[in-house]
Amino acid sequence: MAKDKLNDNGLFSEEQLMKLKATKKELVKDKQKLEEEKEAQRQFERKEREKNLSFAELLERHGDSGTKY
Repeated sequence: MAKDKLNDNGLFSEEQLMKLKATKKELVKDKQKLEEEKEAQRQFERKEREKNLSFAELLERHGDSGTKY
């Protein structure tokens, strides 16, 4: 078997470095996707909580500004 060409640092071959970089890209992409899913879940939960507020809670939150309409 032919020896792998070592990089300047002598630790990894070029092929190994390429695989490591590809793995890192995938991990970063997976992490970003997970964060986006968590944010979407938080927004959904917030909307659900707001949807289930009672009239008294809505009145307390937004005040009694009857001049709006």
